[in-house]
Amino acid sequence: MRETAAGPRVLLKRLRELMAEPMEPQERLDRIVREIAQNMVAEVCSLYILRADSVLELYATEGLNPKAVHMAQLRLGQGLVGTIAASARTLNLSDAQKHPAFAYLPETGEEVYHSFLGVPVLRAGRTLGVLVVQNRTQRHYREDEEEALETVAMVIAEMIATGDLARLTRPGIELDLSRSVSLKGLSFNDGVGLGHVVLHEPRIVVTNLFNEDSDREMERLETALSSLRLSIDDMLSRRDVAFEGEHRAVLEAYRMFANDRGWVRRLEEAVRNGLTAEAAVEKVQSDMRARMLHMTDPYLRERMSDFDDLANRLLRQLMGRGPDALAEIVPKDAILVARSMGAAELLDYPRERLRGLVLEDGTPTSHIVIVARALGVPTVGQVKGAVSMSENGDAIIVDGEDGQVHLRPQADIEAAYAEKVRFRARRQQLYRTLRDKPAQTRDGVPIELLMNAGLAVDLPQLAQSGADGIGLFRTELQFMVAFTFPRVEAQERLYREVLDAAGDKPVTFRTIDIGGDKVLPYFKGAQHEENPALGWRAIRLTLDRPGLLRTQIRALLKAAGGRELKLMLPMVTEVDEIRQARAIIDREVRHLSRFAYLLPTSLKLGAMIEVPSLLWQLEELMKAVDFVSVGSNDLFQFVTATDRGNTRIAERFDPLGVPFLRLLRQIVRAGQAAHTPVTLCGELAGRPISAMALLGIGYRSISMAPASIGPVKAMVRELPLGRLAERMEEMLANHGARTDIRAELSAFAREHDIPL
Repeated sequence: MRETAAGPRVLLKRLRELMAEPMEPQERLDRIVREIAQNMVAEVCSLYILRADSVLELYATEGLNPKAVHMAQLRLGQGLVGTIAASARTLNLSDAQKHPAFAYLPETGEEVYHSFLGVPVLRAGRTLGVLVVQNRTQRHYREDEEEALETVAMVIAEMIATGDLARLTRPGIELDLSRSVSLKGLSFNDGVGLGHVVLHEPRIVVTNLFNEDSDREMERLETALSSLRLSIDDMLSRRDVAFEGEHRAVLEAYRMFANDRGWVRRLEEAVRNGLTAEAAVEKVQSDMRARMLHMTDPYLRERMSDFDDLANRLLRQLMGRGPDALAEIVPKDAILVARSMGAAELLDYPRERLRGLVLEDGTPTSHIVIVARALGVPTVGQVKGAVSMSENGDAIIVDGEDGQVHLRPQADIEAAYAEKVRFRARRQQLYRTLRDKPAQTRDGVPIELLMNAGLAVDLPQLAQSGADGIGLFRTELQFMVAFTFPRVEAQERLYREVLDAAGDKPVTFRTIDIGGDKVLPYFKGAQHEENPALGWRAIRLTLDRPGLLRTQIRALLKAAGGRELKLMLPMVTEVDEIRQARAIIDREVRHLSRFAYLLPTSLKLGAMIEVPSLLWQLEELMKAVDFVSVGSNDLFQFVTATDRGNTRIAERFDPLGVPFLRLLRQIVRAGQAAHTPVTLCGELAGRPISAMALLGIGYRSISMAPASIGPVKAMVRELPLGRLAERMEEMLANHGARTDIRAELSAFAREHDIPL
């Protein structure tokens, strides 16, 4: 290996000297292709750069017609060069003209050359161009020659990334790296954010590419690898390894990669070829990412993010930053871009600087999304490719209304969104003027608008939004952002803080709702389930582990001493579960009474209607509880057998369709008949048009995200509820043609000047 590596080392040394000399970009490129051709004894060396219009343009050549520079062009996927760019894979051919993708460009004069070696110019797995060598004779280029060309291509990628070649572009044409990109995802939280990219766990920028002493770099690499392996072993030995996204399975994958001889061998080979240890890691990382992007096995492709994280950790070890050091200072208008994040990790960033969040993964019920909503951060998820397409500091727009992300937006798009933000600001000013006004319809019917919460950071929004109270306090969030089960004292402290902030406004605490997709890594009782949404979760779990529920009930009773306490049980399936839970509550009341603790002045127990089986127990349910709350998200999911996280079917069924609205009307009428208060909490309550539908079928209390209170209240105050109720009855009674409820409601709003 050391003998065959001599050529690449000499080439890299010459390139290092060329990079250090002051010269114009075109002259530098011309000198680089000349050096490559001489070193590899190639008759041709050509560099093609990918433009923003998906065209590969010849930027420099040694051996082909020099007049073809900046004139010869290939579309992405066209010819051998276009094929390499599209696939991000090397082509090594002894007779290029026999390859089915061969395309002849007459202006280059390349028809006499047979052997062909082309490598993609990659940065972060993204193709920026193609580097090619050719010879007249039919030969197959050696493995070390292929490795050398790939190494040089990495150096050229850094030149492109630094903007050195921008001066060579023609007016109106940009290189692909600066191309404006619009990406489509799913809206996870409303709002619009304009700012600049902050990559969570960002890529380390390697500036020192060439080594002076290969043996010393090998020692540095071995030391860093040893430290990396030790740090992974330490994490695996900790009890809380699975928190904040560092799930145990990921760490096991890290350990597997860190000890993989093939990966280590490629790193060592790159160092022997003349790269620093850092540059070797970046090169192998980029090569691996490009290969894994084209794997068809989804499991293997998902492992790509594990590999990226491992490589970034190794880079930090080499650069003395430690595995957890932040690589970038957060700007004042930060928009986080991440594959995924833990709930607590988002809280590490200063809220006042966050303008938005973009996730490649995630679902509406992901822990990170729940926390982002609590913070009021516009969030878009399922944005594939967002991380690899972004660079720290790139301008970016997040549209949480439509699920759009605009990266490096053009001026007209940026101007349009700036106006949209100003319009939203004016609407927010209107909502602030309504904050202290009652939510009362035009015909005088009072509506209770409550907010959903779950963290201490939510509490200031109770006054800021003008909500009538907290209709759903998700107690599990405290458990999800902790490393171990919160002790009873910590729970009591949070619950008292919530009640103090609410003052005389009502607060409904939902007992801990874990299981399903809300996994607590430190809870050893949870097992992997094939269908967790239908599994061991919520009230099922806490009745099986009554110690959990008893501890929480005790904390709630003590925190609410001298005040009203409203408790709500999640995912009730049978009325008997309510009786079991009430027995546990009564036991804790007796226990605290025995020790003379101040108890709540009244205790109201409610249940969430999320499981369809309760629809056939409504009469018994209404008698067994003091109130009910409809969990519209889960109920709709179970009723329609629709996984809301599945993008193929998430939009197939509409919660504002006739069947689901009839079901919701059945629940509210059962409550009216039994004189049992009914509220609804979920995404359905948070949009003015769907909130209008709920009011039209009989709901008078709804709970939503704090940001939704203003828009919904503005709608309520202009709503002629009597007329709407009549229209809803007509629509739901229509047994003939399919009724488009959304279109009908929009028309009704236009008729009566109702803001939606």
